[in-house]
Amino acid sequence: MKPIRRYLESQVKRDILKKMVFVGGPRQVGKTTLARGLPGGDKGYLNWDVPADRERILRRELPASGLLVFDEIHKYRQWRNYLKGLFDAKAANLKIVVTGSARLDLYRFGGDSLQGRYHYLRLHPLSVAELGIKTRGDFLSLLRLGGFPEPFFSGSEKESRRWSLEYRTRLIQDDILSLERVQDIGSLELLILRLPELVGSPLSVNSLREDLQLNHKTVSNWLDIFERIYAIFRLPPFGAPRIRAVKKERKHYHYDWTLVKEPGPRFENLVASHLLKWTHFLLDSEGRNVELRYFRDVDGREVDFVVVEDGRPVSFIECKWSDAPVSKGLRYVKARFPEAEAFQIHAEGSKDYVTPEGIRVTGCLNFLRGLK
Repeated sequence: MKPIRRYLESQVKRDILKKMVFVGGPRQVGKTTLARGLPGGDKGYLNWDVPADRERILRRELPASGLLVFDEIHKYRQWRNYLKGLFDAKAANLKIVVTGSARLDLYRFGGDSLQGRYHYLRLHPLSVAELGIKTRGDFLSLLRLGGFPEPFFSGSEKESRRWSLEYRTRLIQDDILSLERVQDIGSLELLILRLPELVGSPLSVNSLREDLQLNHKTVSNWLDIFERIYAIFRLPPFGAPRIRAVKKERKHYHYDWTLVKEPGPRFENLVASHLLKWTHFLLDSEGRNVELRYFRDVDGREVDFVVVEDGRPVSFIECKWSDAPVSKGLRYVKARFPEAEAFQIHAEGSKDYVTPEGIRVTGCLNFLRGLK
């Protein structure tokens, strides 16, 4: 497959006509390529991590381009004030795009709020729908190589492994150390190595604290950091009173699902990433109050994912590696929320049917292709 036009491009072009556009997302997911590919973006590109560009930014010696692209400028402590002044004084035809490998809506070091001056869009890894995948072989390549453009388009599992190893190193050295105050880097690295083994189950901070012999506050803080720099994402439980749901422990997943070695949890992680991408796009581009959660109750019944809109469940999704009976948890929530869609999807199974209560059992491609 050849590199493709990214799914956010049209939305970015529409939004920059009125406001600044912030494009956040994991490192190397394609934000810079997207921004520089916009009309005038290559000419107007400045990267805070490049000393010569950083000096131009500080001196306000900006390119003579109708579009300015600031990459990683959130590492500048006064970045929000800087952009506010630039936007408020800008010429009528000047457009501004800001990209960064961290939660740009959270890193607010000093200065005035930019509220009302920007749209925030999140760019996610490649997915079945974005790539137009139709065959099982291409899907397994995505599962095996991951959704980041460089390793996926390399077509090589060896290159994917090398990329993933280097990626984790860059996360710590370039992102965490430049944005956060962390002293015990060794234990931080142990935590990031431990997390892929725990994908798919509610994450116990107490267990991690005991494993690493750290205090609860430190582990919680480090998990927050991983989330802020788009290394992981966490899902809260869906807790309706009538279903006695758990209310605290969150599940976590990785944007680079190749870190998860076992096929079943890796498949679940891929589906989580696809669903998050879809819900984020609906929220960022349409303003719909959509979020991704999971279900687990005090009796041990669970469903992998719950899509919630305006506080109500609209879809329940259970993942299985191969053909399997419909899960008890899925039947349980479907009976209590009959208006919500319910799916049990499989990676290697062959069955495709609808149960009497309306649960669709089908191959993952049938489901994932619809997340556009």
